Amino acid sequence: MQENANLFVEYGYTSLNKFGEELCGDMVECVQKDDYTTLVLADGLGSGVKANILSTLTSKILCTMVSNNISIRDCVETMIQTLPVCKVRGIAYSTFSVIHVDKQGKGVLIEFDNPQAIYFHKGESLDFDRQETIICDKKVYISDLDLDDGDIVFVMSDGTIHAGIGFVLNFGWDRDKIKKHLDNNIKSNMSARRSACLLASACNDLYIDKPGDDTTVAAIKLREKLKVNVMVGPPTDKALDEQHVAAFMANCDKRVVCGGTSSQIVARHLKKPLKASFDFIEKDVPPIGFIDGIDLVTEGVLTLRKLLQLSEKYLSVSDLTPKASDKKDGASLLAKILFEEASHIEFFVGQSVNIAHQGLPIDITMKLKLIEALSDNLTQMGKRVVVNYS
Repeated sequence: MQENANLFVEYGYTSLNKFGEELCGDMVECVQKDDYTTLVLADGLGSGVKANILSTLTSKILCTMVSNNISIRDCVETMIQTLPVCKVRGIAYSTFSVIHVDKQGKGVLIEFDNPQAIYFHKGESLDFDRQETIICDKKVYISDLDLDDGDIVFVMSDGTIHAGIGFVLNFGWDRDKIKKHLDNNIKSNMSARRSACLLASACNDLYIDKPGDDTTVAAIKLREKLKVNVMVGPPTDKALDEQHVAAFMANCDKRVVCGGTSSQIVARHLKKPLKASFDFIEKDVPPIGFIDGIDLVTEGVLTLRKLLQLSEKYLSVSDLTPKASDKKDGASLLAKILFEEASHIEFFVGQSVNIAHQGLPIDITMKLKLIEALSDNLTQMGKRVVVNYS
């Protein structure tokens, strides 16, 4: 297969704590290093603090070792020698699933005692060909990965297959039913995080909001890159307006302008009219605007403040609300573009002081802090983020 430079690996996960526990006994660690993405889902023995410690150690150690191309045999042996022994059970134990894949979709899946991974390919849930190997008297399964654009790999803890036991199902949610649920509900435009949340939310429903076990679903998706340029504010020197807009307009798939003055500058540069909507769809988010050639035009600081709140909610691995919204306010529309569609995001931030903000609790420092916080959150989502100041 010819290499495709336009492919990108994204990831996401959602966790449910066992009912009554403050800490989750499952842990997910992900590292993107060079051309590879390494994701580890570990499930510690039992629940609560001990399980959390076991899974944290396992995920961090394995992720570090695998991402540095250390052999799986050495990795498993290291885990056995490193994990603290449970005084009650007399064993040190954490199950794990490891995905190590490059940006062309080639890599390896390593599984130890977690439910078997699911390969979502062209709208259908499939099984990987697995090779069994014995390491330190333990069965470890290894699968070669060769993913296509749009493919998703789901890994999960055993809370998924236990979902519903003693509640709405006698014997839990078996793997075939999980696969059928994915077949019926996963759409091609869903992000990895949204897909993982969808499955975890279904498990929570079966538990009737009281999970009987820690439950985690993690997903990795191979997808096309989509670069979004976002202009926020004009530069300090008006003489640089044209240069600023030209850089913003170049080399991207989608363009977003935030702020009234910025919108006027872009409209003037493009020689296109700026049209404003007067519909307050959400009372705390100002209306959007329209410029031909620009995918979204929003107000500035207030919309960005709302976007930051939405990003924190989106990032929460325990939040089960849908990761995409059909709302048409500026913040929701911008969230959809940046959280669900974008793989690469470049901000063009002008540091000019807005005269319209005089007398209001809004200043350039607030805007810069908003951009910094947003950039951090977008990076945590796995986006590639660049910020340019002028």
